[in-house]
Formats: sequence, structure tokens, C-alpha cells
Amino acid sequence: MKVTAEKNEQVANMVFASIYPLYLNRLEKNGRTKEELNQVIEWLTGYDTNKLQTLIDEKVTYRTFFEKAKIHPNAHMIKGVVCGYRIEEIEDEFELYKQCRRMEKLIDELAKGRKMEKILREEKK
Repeated sequence: MKVTAEKNEQVANMVFASIYPLYLNRLEKNGRTKEELNQVIEWLTGYDTNKLQTLIDEKVTYRTFFEKAKIHPNAHMIKGVVCGYRIEEIEDEFELYKQCRRMEKLIDELAKGRKMEKILREEKK
């Protein structure tokens, strides 16, 4: 599937605080914890638990959430399909949408029981 400017804008305007509990609920149903969710988000965005909570309390949009983030240098290693979109094929002009899908891919892997050291990608030495 191809990302459209409308779809990108729709995601950019979603409030992160309204989606976070859905992520958490999904993970808890699969035996994972809030701490693990926060660890994955921190790896991708650089937000520690306190900063993450501040952004949730401020009800920031995904646009603000990802604009303020310090995306991990290994984020490009997150590949695969999420919601019908192949992450590595999302055009650079839709970077925000790509980051959102990367985060969802990490959360999917967590929910499916993948080991944390596999989720938090490291360059092979």
C-alpha cells in the first residue's frame, strides 16, 4: 500500500495519549509490561519514562511526539509489514508516518513475545 498525504496528516494529528493505552492493553493481554513498552519507546525516541508521561499529560499529537524525538540511529533496521504498509518502502516525504509504523512494529514484536535484545536492534559487529 502507498501512503497518501491525507493518511500522513491523519496520523500526524492523532493524539499519542489516546493511543498509548491501546498499546499497553494489547501488550498486557500478551503478558508484557508497561515497563517493557516504555523501554521500546525509549529506545526508538529517546524519551525516558518521565518525559513520556509529560507528553501523554500534554496530549501531544504524533507530529509533536516524533518532531521532539531523538530517533535511534538503528531505527532504519526496523523492517517488515505493519497494517499493510512495508516500512522500508514508505517514502521519505512521509517520515512521520514511517516513524509511527516503526514504533508499531516494535510493539507488535513485543506483543508476539520476541526477546527484547532482538527488538532493540544493534548493528552486527
